Amino acid sequence: MSVEIKEVLTNSDLKKFIRFPYSLYKNNPYWVPSLDLDEKRTLSKTKNPAFEFCEAKYWLAYKNGSIAGRIAGIINHRANECWKENRIRFGWIDFINDFEVAEALIKTVENWGKERGFDEIHGPLGFTDMDREGMLVEGFDEYGTYATIYNHSYYPEIIGKLGFEKDVDWLQFEFIVPKEEPQKLKQLSELIAKRYNVHTLKDKTKKKLKNIYSGQIFEILNESFKPLYGFAPLSEKQIELFTNQYIGFVDPEYISCVMDQNDRMLGFGITMPSLSQAVKNANGRLFPFGWYHLIKGIKSTKIVDMYLIAIRPEWQNKGLNALIFDELINNYIKNGIEKAVQNPVLENNLKNIEIWKDYNPRQFLRRRCFIKKL
Repeated sequence: MSVEIKEVLTNSDLKKFIRFPYSLYKNNPYWVPSLDLDEKRTLSKTKNPAFEFCEAKYWLAYKNGSIAGRIAGIINHRANECWKENRIRFGWIDFINDFEVAEALIKTVENWGKERGFDEIHGPLGFTDMDREGMLVEGFDEYGTYATIYNHSYYPEIIGKLGFEKDVDWLQFEFIVPKEEPQKLKQLSELIAKRYNVHTLKDKTKKKLKNIYSGQIFEILNESFKPLYGFAPLSEKQIELFTNQYIGFVDPEYISCVMDQNDRMLGFGITMPSLSQAVKNANGRLFPFGWYHLIKGIKSTKIVDMYLIAIRPEWQNKGLNALIFDELINNYIKNGIEKAVQNPVLENNLKNIEIWKDYNPRQFLRRRCFIKKL
């Protein structure tokens, strides 16, 4: 039978769209699901503030009467304005190992893009850099982080046959947490603190991070991420959402903030105990008992995910990352963390990659954004 494409128009359709990967990756030990609540919030046109400057449509592919794939088409007007581009995005792409299914899904987004006058399509990308992005092209037998995409190994081959080419890659690194604080790091941290009269924020509570310092955190993120691929500044409503969603949730011991003598934030690092196994055990659902798996998983994991690190542009290359890592590594050691995993970093972001050189990093995953002319 030929492939049938249906647009997601109802709550029932959206539920099928969100849950399709659970059948596609059933029994796959490396796939990490998203929480259903997070997916619903992100895909909702009334709950996701990105829709102030984005448009989106979602589709399901059916073959032989069963769901065989899904895809989202996204138009980020702000990113196109910032980068002087005329692109449509595809994201949330999953499909069975069937070229006809993948072709039908991609052509659906391409046709929508042509109708709207766009001349390029790229992805997989989300609405913003805070969403999962980049198709896995290396590391299919590696366990991923909660905030990243996992896909079958046949995906990139089929995408290539559909006329897409590499636009940019993201790399992921991991390192083993030392048993004791590295003396070299301690000495460098003390030297930088003295030279620039800076310090790490000690009086950290969830309430203060959320109500007092979150504004500075996202101000720095907007400043430092501006040159990075596809980034568009977060709006006030997005900042409010991410503050409530993440900043108020993270254990202060896993956040490090570097301040100047006037307590102005110069840079930060945000990390969290790995949610991967916990969310997998919860089957992506908080209720009725998923919350138990999350709490248990956070308390028992020996892995930490390093979500964000950002330093004001004028303070980059001055060694502030030494203060951030010194504080975090000490807290990792105290809490029994054995391994740290970095979120994806652009392969050409050499400043960020260089941060890892003293920690014997292992690059274990590679993700790719593909592009094609329409």
